[in-house]
Amino acid sequence: MAPPQPKAAAKPAAVPAGGVKKAKVGKPRNYDLGNGVVRFSKAKMFHKKAKYKFVGKKNPKAEKPKKPTVAVKQIGGEKNGGTRTVLLRRRKSFYPTQDKIVKRSHHLTFSKHVRRTRPNLTPGTVCILLAGRHAGKRVVLVAVLSSGLLLVTGPFAFNSCPLRRIPQRYVIGTSTKIDLGDFKLPAHLDDAYFKKNKKSTKRSVKRKQGEDIFATKKEKYVPSEQRKADQKLVDEAVVKAIGARTDKKQLRGYLKAAFGLRSSQYPHRLRF
Repeated sequence: MAPPQPKAAAKPAAVPAGGVKKAKVGKPRNYDLGNGVVRFSKAKMFHKKAKYKFVGKKNPKAEKPKKPTVAVKQIGGEKNGGTRTVLLRRRKSFYPTQDKIVKRSHHLTFSKHVRRTRPNLTPGTVCILLAGRHAGKRVVLVAVLSSGLLLVTGPFAFNSCPLRRIPQRYVIGTSTKIDLGDFKLPAHLDDAYFKKNKKSTKRSVKRKQGEDIFATKKEKYVPSEQRKADQKLVDEAVVKAIGARTDKKQLRGYLKAAFGLRSSQYPHRLRF
């Protein structure tokens, strides 16, 4: 039998040029999936960490010897009391008025959340609106804005639905698609473009004699010339794409008709 070979000495880990070896940081068990949602819930982590084994157990901690905080010093003199109690550690001279803000990775602001849109909601998709004053109308999806809202249009000539933003949860995406070609949405048609002007809450000091102070005039919304021009520009591209299809007559009637359910019809059983 051959004599046992001596084991080769393990090679030391290579030290980087800086001379400091970086520690390996592993991926945590419970990590952030995005939008402030973590992979496992509190109940799931309770079982993963086997915390149930320690519920109800009482293990008294060993008392640590307390370090002295003061010291007694001898003071000379006849009428000085003989001793003084002196703090071993000085008290803080500054106390903050507010607690420090701790940055938590799971609690991001709403504006920083990642926007995810359903895969069937792409530009050119014919959608059915489920909420708002235009509920039941079939519209064409023009673009998905940076806020995650969908920009849709009727077109206005078909069902009187103008350019509007709507959340994707209030929309049913159908299988009907319109090829918009190389149409690009103007850069100024963003979320700031559709924001409403906030009315000032301050009441006017100057009032006519005999006028009721509680009477408020309801302002009627009138679209601006810029809004009309943008509506015409987008609708022309959509109408042109519809006109290039072979089933343009049926598609125009489909967009003009309102969506509704008859008796014994259920949306979860339908294929749109």
